[in-house]
Amino acid sequence: MFMADLWSIGELAERAGVTVKTVRFYSDRGLLPEAARSTGGHRRYGPGALDRLRLIRSLRALDLPVPEIDRVLRREDTDTGADALEDAVARQLKELGTQLAALRWREAALQLLRDCTAEERADRLRLIGAVATPPDTTALARYWRRVLPRGLSTRQIRWIVDAAVPQPPAEPRPAQVLAFARMHALATMPCPAGGSDAPPPADARDHRPAVLYDGLGEAYELAAPALRRGGAPQPGEALDCFVAAYAGAHGDRDTPLFRRRLVRRLATLAHPVMDRYWQLAGELADPATPTLGAAHDWLRAALTADPA
Repeated sequence: MFMADLWSIGELAERAGVTVKTVRFYSDRGLLPEAARSTGGHRRYGPGALDRLRLIRSLRALDLPVPEIDRVLRREDTDTGADALEDAVARQLKELGTQLAALRWREAALQLLRDCTAEERADRLRLIGAVATPPDTTALARYWRRVLPRGLSTRQIRWIVDAAVPQPPAEPRPAQVLAFARMHALATMPCPAGGSDAPPPADARDHRPAVLYDGLGEAYELAAPALRRGGAPQPGEALDCFVAAYAGAHGDRDTPLFRRRLVRRLATLAHPVMDRYWQLAGELADPATPTLGAAHDWLRAALTADPA
């Protein structure tokens, strides 16, 4: 290519509709290779630089960072060029989704603070300020791993944590922001001196917790349809499975006497912190997916109404 066929940095900038500073910026970062240098050391660009510059501007208009654009351009002329662009777009969409979630959460939090009394505002501000934006469920998951009894398998811990930790809504209402902040405060509050963390919805002192939690998981699934349609607690397969889980954990049998004892025992296991946790979780959960706490309370009510 003859030097006469090349463009100066000013000519390229004019053809692309950008400033000389913009062309120099991309050139200095290796995104816009020079075709040659003049005898005076000035940069010269070929016609292909105009297409490359337009592509860079299009990618920047999508807010792709310069390092991401560099990866796309390096693979543009290879078989993986389309994959590189697809990967970059996917990463940008994920990042944008995170930003939008943070903005929606912040908006709901501001509405919450706007629509409360002066007396409530300081406490709510403290609760909201302790939660990341967008909110993170790490503290809730850590809490559950701490209070679950020993002897559970990795599989059991995973399903319990997944079911017990509600995901923050994509478009939260102000009340849901407050519910999540209060739940976060419960999960991160220091353990009282000489005390212990709040117990999970089952008794951590059972002889065989692995047997108990497998049985409870099955019982909760069986009770879920009745909970979704608002059915009253009643005897049936779900309750039988619930009782069998406790009986199996103690090497006992499901008898009328065992059921009466279990009613009394479950009453002693009630814990205000855990009750509050499940109440707050219910405000965040999908109505089509009852919380473990709601299922446990439904089964306990069914047992209390008909212990025989």
